[in-house]
Amino acid sequence: MRIVLISTPIGFLGSGRGGGVELTLNSLVSGLLSLGHSVEVVAPKNSKLHKSNEKAKLYFVEGQDQISWQHLNYNSPVTIPDNSLLPGMLEQGLNLAKEADVLLNMSYDWLPIWMTLNVEIPIAHIISMGSESSVISNLISKVFSKHPVNFAFHSKIQADDYPFIKNPTIIGNGFRLENYTFQNSVNGPLAWVGRVAPEKGLEDAVYVANELGEKLNVWGIIEDETYASKIEQSFPKGSVDWMGFLSTDELQKELGKCRVLLNTPKWNEAYGNVIVEALACGVPVVAYRRGGPSEIIQHGQTGYLADPDDKKNLLSYVEIIEKIKRENCRKWVEKNASTDIFANKVVNWLNKVMQEYK
Repeated sequence: MRIVLISTPIGFLGSGRGGGVELTLNSLVSGLLSLGHSVEVVAPKNSKLHKSNEKAKLYFVEGQDQISWQHLNYNSPVTIPDNSLLPGMLEQGLNLAKEADVLLNMSYDWLPIWMTLNVEIPIAHIISMGSESSVISNLISKVFSKHPVNFAFHSKIQADDYPFIKNPTIIGNGFRLENYTFQNSVNGPLAWVGRVAPEKGLEDAVYVANELGEKLNVWGIIEDETYASKIEQSFPKGSVDWMGFLSTDELQKELGKCRVLLNTPKWNEAYGNVIVEALACGVPVVAYRRGGPSEIIQHGQTGYLADPDDKKNLLSYVEIIEKIKRENCRKWVEKNASTDIFANKVVNWLNKVMQEYK
């Protein structure tokens, strides 16, 4: 199969601004290549694929980044800046797709979904978020009524945000396991990984660390400087060690040294890539019982699920994290979230999409 893939227009691959989509894209490309498929990726200028994905052809588009829908109101209108990346990437993708089997869109935005109604080229969409925009959700509903096969979701709980979609295609996610080293670091520090922004709930994890008299190691791009400063001012000096944004190779080495990952989002995460990354290193996870993480974490086996926004409940599970066998964490990933497992699910779905256009 020849697949043309459109990346996120929020930031170039490798910047960290694209969040989980960056890791998902690289994992999917890796899995598709290993299955023998041809992959072409349309992405913002300066993007880099993981070194294991060199066989994929990368096409660069210059332009202005889109604003993430996470940072807009639910009822905000669609805005496309002058010289926007989004139409430029879509135009390049559509041109390439004329000679390909399918165009796979990984950007959560209005224009690529709307275009599905206006071209004969098969356009498939991996929806990376829950319902974050009224205008996009309404458009997905409209397109779904004509092309019900063209959408896939990472988790059932994410798909439930779109109640008009019956029998959703759930593809989960996948990870290149050789990139993650198992470490049995039962006495390591506390970890938190993600974009530093209000919807990620970092302050709850800092609370737990402070109650335990420990520092919290925080990895990720600081997207909201004001929010980060507010957290620093709310807790004793030195409560947070800002470790910065690291590549997958560097992150897994440091993350694997930790005894637990705290995951504290204030919204429904579509999946929870960093949770699986931690599990792949043998690190158990304590997370709020909401969104994709609640489908990934096996309560009492690979970590614990705390009541949403209950910091004391979160703390109580961190205090007993040594009960989790780290081997169980790695085994779950091997059985459920390898790149091959993920890519096979995507290929089976894309075959159904293509069949609709014959």
